[in-house]
Amino acid sequence: MFKYHVTAVLIGCFLDACFGDPLFLWHPVCGMGNLISWLEKKLRPVFPKNETGERQAGVWLVVLVLLTTGGLSFALLSVFYSLSPIAGLAVESIMCYQMMAWHSLRKESMKVYRAFLKQDTEDARLAVSMIVGRDTKNLTDIGITKAAVETVAENTSDGVIAPLIFMTLFGGIGVVLYKAVNTMDSMVGYKNDRYLWFGRCAAKLDDLVNFIPARLSALFMLAAGFLCQLFYGKKYNGSNGFRIWKRDRFNHKSPNSAQTESACAGILQIELAGNAWYFGTLYEKPVIGDPVRLVEYEDILRANVLMTVTYILALIPVGILLFIVF
Repeated sequence: MFKYHVTAVLIGCFLDACFGDPLFLWHPVCGMGNLISWLEKKLRPVFPKNETGERQAGVWLVVLVLLTTGGLSFALLSVFYSLSPIAGLAVESIMCYQMMAWHSLRKESMKVYRAFLKQDTEDARLAVSMIVGRDTKNLTDIGITKAAVETVAENTSDGVIAPLIFMTLFGGIGVVLYKAVNTMDSMVGYKNDRYLWFGRCAAKLDDLVNFIPARLSALFMLAAGFLCQLFYGKKYNGSNGFRIWKRDRFNHKSPNSAQTESACAGILQIELAGNAWYFGTLYEKPVIGDPVRLVEYEDILRANVLMTVTYILALIPVGILLFIVF
């Protein structure tokens, strides 16, 4: 059975690289989002409106979302694998395909780059607002560019390498559960008045499941930095990436978010992060990297190249594993 899981991973990654997320195909993450919203509305009135009550409601949210998504995935794969290995492989390949975000991350971030090529700042602002959670209306061109580069760097782990690790080790069910945790964190894991206690369980679980993948992603990215320097020249600096990663990898309230951000900032020799506005509130955040040179919109393209090489390096062990199991 394991060989079918690994085969499904590579087929899913291939489909994502070729097609991304087709608009005509329902995406399970949308279903997860609807489930999370529905459960929040149902759970909040049941528990007391205090810290303890909201924490308990948040725990039940996590339990019910994971039971639902994991149970449905298990049932679906069990049915199709019982029909035939090929049927199960086809369904699991589609599951892996829909959980991988390399194509969509590259596509959406490059919209910002192409807007800058046309010297259209407002179009770039609109494009970056679709892929970041911060307020974008007052961002300068440099601020927009930094936001795009940061989301590519951070989501190289959350959207590409971490799903690849979970689907390789635990198959379609594992990556669906990972995406469920990731989606809960993105929806309720905020430290504001509404979600400080309700979203605490989801946020802590997301930190836990990403702890190892974030560090592996950073190591793959550092290796990619040296390769990019070798093939693309001095705009990439692998040694500086390693130096900045060692120094700044914990410059974030999350134990994981700065892992790939610091590697990316060092490799590109730019300064990222710093203070940002979210929902009308200014959050003070430490900077990541050194301003060896000014940020420019070409860094969006460079970040995507770095992400892609990182992804290719991470796929090599999966290919070797498939060769071994067959």
